[in-house]
Amino acid sequence: MSAGLETANILVLGKGDNLHQQVLASFPLCDVTEEDLTQNPLFSKLLATLTQHVDKTGLTVPLKTELDKAEQKLQSQKRQWLRSESLHRGLQEMIQEHCVRKHNNEVSPDQNMFYETMERCLRVTQCVRQLDPSSTTSQDQPLILGVTPQQVTQLLPSEKNMQRMRQALPRQLEKHLKDKCLSLLSYYQPEWENESEGLKTNKLSHLSTLLDKEKKRTELLKEICRENTVLLQRQTQLYLSELIKCIQLLQTLILDHKLKIQTDLDRKKLVYFEGKCELVLQKIKTEMVEVQLDTYSPDTVSAHRKIRERLECELKACKAEKQAVELKLSSFGILGKAFEALAEEYSRLRQEIDMKNWALKELTQYDEK
Repeated sequence: MSAGLETANILVLGKGDNLHQQVLASFPLCDVTEEDLTQNPLFSKLLATLTQHVDKTGLTVPLKTELDKAEQKLQSQKRQWLRSESLHRGLQEMIQEHCVRKHNNEVSPDQNMFYETMERCLRVTQCVRQLDPSSTTSQDQPLILGVTPQQVTQLLPSEKNMQRMRQALPRQLEKHLKDKCLSLLSYYQPEWENESEGLKTNKLSHLSTLLDKEKKRTELLKEICRENTVLLQRQTQLYLSELIKCIQLLQTLILDHKLKIQTDLDRKKLVYFEGKCELVLQKIKTEMVEVQLDTYSPDTVSAHRKIRERLECELKACKAEKQAVELKLSSFGILGKAFEALAEEYSRLRQEIDMKNWALKELTQYDEK
């Protein structure tokens, strides 16, 4: 029953290349190519079945639901912390700006009293929070320097000054936040800096929408960039595999061409050696005839020695060439019929060398007589 349901789900996804494309889109982080899915159909069906149970990140549906709930809870707590943190930092910035103004210009007593009261309240509140961790833990903490939170709260300003500070604080905080927003607006759109106050305020009301659009556009571009990166990695792997195949094919072609050229070169060398041996043989025959005509001449003996020495040198050279040709012939034994032709040429060359040896032997015996 379950197998039939899974088969139905796979059929709903698609068939053939369409199914492969959907599987690859469902698992962008999986290093799998369409060729792998084609060569392994059972693995492709397994991935197609998993798409009904997991998301693109590999999480199951129940786990993804719990993760989303935890993420929403975390975002809610983060917003609360950011709200209080931004308010606290805004108050600190107001105090710092007041200190700068007081250092450069004269400040009215009311403003001076307002900021001093606010600064003392912030410091006392911060100390109380450090001394009383009951909001973050249930364990009793030892007192710091023997000071209790109740003792620190006694350092708060008078109730009258605190009441005046609370009444003026919303207006002063609103003015400070508005100045910061206008600065942010001028940074985001510098051409709006010279606009009127009313027009800036109107555009400021749409700033959050513009920033939200920019954030979404940035996230979309990041997602597109990640997808393009994965696609580029796959294309790079395909390119490298095809490049390796082309290199192997090129090496095969080069080797075949080299073998054909080498065969022609060896054939030409054999022809050359054959002609050279024939010339040497003719020269030997001519010299032997001359020796027979002038047997008892004193110059004949020296001529015989010279001929014998030259023949011995030429015989050594021919033997060296013979060894070189034997090595080359042994390396090209895989050529089949071409190798047989080379072997015939080699046999003929060897016969010529044997004839030289015979001529040298006859000449030696004649000298001894």
